[in-house]
Amino acid sequence: MGKLTVLALRAVLVVLLAGTAFVQAVMVPLLAADLNDLDGDLAHLRTPILVIILLGVVTVQVVLVCVWRLVTMVRRGTVFSHAAFRYVHFVIGALVAAALLVFALGVVLAPGEAVPPGMVLLIGGAGLAVLGVALIVLVLRMLLAQAVARDVAAAQMQAELDEVI
Repeated sequence: MGKLTVLALRAVLVVLLAGTAFVQAVMVPLLAADLNDLDGDLAHLRTPILVIILLGVVTVQVVLVCVWRLVTMVRRGTVFSHAAFRYVHFVIGALVAAALLVFALGVVLAPGEAVPPGMVLLIGGAGLAVLGVALIVLVLRMLLAQAVARDVAAAQMQAELDEVI
């Protein structure tokens, strides 16, 4: 991976991390203030919605930090090692948690007449999409495992060849 590509990706990651920090520090409190104005029958939704949003932002931050670490490993040439699996596992876990949070939001909003059923269905579809991304990362993890195994085998063959020579 070239220096320019790594620099561009890191710039995007910094902007996204700053954006999530802004959402946590500014947007969620503003949303909490707006949710104070809900009707009496919807007031009980305030806390679950805020918790789901805050935890969702944390899952995004976990993914961004893990991608930063993986990019660092790529830059150093150490990504094809067992240490990379830790970050990939965190990414998969964060994506599954995010999907569960999206499903939980749909469950919270489903009862009553406040949210149309079509919106709840769209939220469920979004949760399914996030779960699909987690499955894609799981497949990529399997490819990483194959690459690490081949790298180890190649190193062993090279060592045997060095002994013969």
